[in-house]
Amino acid sequence: MGTRRSAIPDLGPWLRARAPLPLLVAVLPMLWITVVNAHLTGGWNAVDDQFIVKAAQTFRDGGAPYADKRFLYFPSAVLVALPQSYLSGPELKWVAPIMTVALVVGGWLCALRLFRVPLLSRLSALGILLLCFLVPFRNVVQLGNWTAYSALALPAALLLAHRSRWVWAGLVIGLAIATKPMLVPVAVLFLIARRPIAFLVSAAVPLAASLAAAAMMPQPGLFFTKTLPFLLHGQDVYARPFDASLGTLLPRLGVPHAVALGLAGILAVALVAGAWRRWRLGGDEALRLTETAAMLMLAALIASRPSFDHYLLVVLPMLTASLVRPGSAARSWWIWVALVPKLAGFTQHQLDPLQNQAYSVALVNVVLTLVLLRRVFVDGRGRSGEDEWPMASRTPAEERASDRLEPSYS
Repeated sequence: MGTRRSAIPDLGPWLRARAPLPLLVAVLPMLWITVVNAHLTGGWNAVDDQFIVKAAQTFRDGGAPYADKRFLYFPSAVLVALPQSYLSGPELKWVAPIMTVALVVGGWLCALRLFRVPLLSRLSALGILLLCFLVPFRNVVQLGNWTAYSALALPAALLLAHRSRWVWAGLVIGLAIATKPMLVPVAVLFLIARRPIAFLVSAAVPLAASLAAAAMMPQPGLFFTKTLPFLLHGQDVYARPFDASLGTLLPRLGVPHAVALGLAGILAVALVAGAWRRWRLGGDEALRLTETAAMLMLAALIASRPSFDHYLLVVLPMLTASLVRPGSAARSWWIWVALVPKLAGFTQHQLDPLQNQAYSVALVNVVLTLVLLRRVFVDGRGRSGEDEWPMASRTPAEERASDRLEPSYS
């Protein structure tokens, strides 16, 4: 499962070129179709968002948000949801999908700028069209799931870090954690990069916001006595069919529970070690940031419970944008073959998609894991310096100077 012999050819210049007008025109209708489909999905419409908005309404009325077991976030999330709590149900059915689409697409555009890709390029338009055909994207829009905040925050933070604004990057990650504690693993990146102030900011923001919100709500202790145990047990039968974590999925195939947890733990530890080594290997700074962060996030997706398909949207856009750089892990054919079952319209014959869709999600997670681990521990063996890593090795300042010489189309 290598990243060289089976690598995608260098399409970087073609992908960076300006997209044809028909391709650009197709983007907005496809996004609007995604929004309308989410709006018309009946009882499933924005159900995840509604749980948090309901908690905010309870908080506004003087009740305890954690009395509802479906409110699973830090107390600070209630404050984020307050503006939505003033909207009516019909209004939310439009606001939630539009907001979710905007957040994910915003993250994609940040990922493009991380790699100096013009916003009107072929890759920009093709990436949005690919999103519209990805089941995880359709699901996150349909459910109004707050993973969309993390899908924007991570590439935005990496873009700031790439521009040497590490404290601001820590602030963005902290705000994202205060909204939904999904990017906690990424805070380790600040420690690996020896940016302690950025790490402290990323921890202090959600802590301060949660303490402030908890001080204003009744029974905040329910988070520890009710919500946290519910999360640690992988939620319930409502979520289990969609859980792609190996500790949940492998026992369904007959693997002993202890063996499944052990395998998930080994892969997670290997990914954290791989993230540390990837940072030490240096090289292209945008790739270094992206692949290190991707490995840290994958460690959580492999081992944590639950792990849903739309969590892929935090990792995939960054890796997709890296296609323009020679030597990127995203140029492995294995990744794109593994994504085929996650395309809308792909049918798995004789399988109930509701009960078995988590297998295809786990496949993508494992393939991404193996490709990145091979890149670090096999392709990178014996290389420990920035000048030795087999890829373009430019500083952010050099990349900005190069970028000024190229058309931006934006």
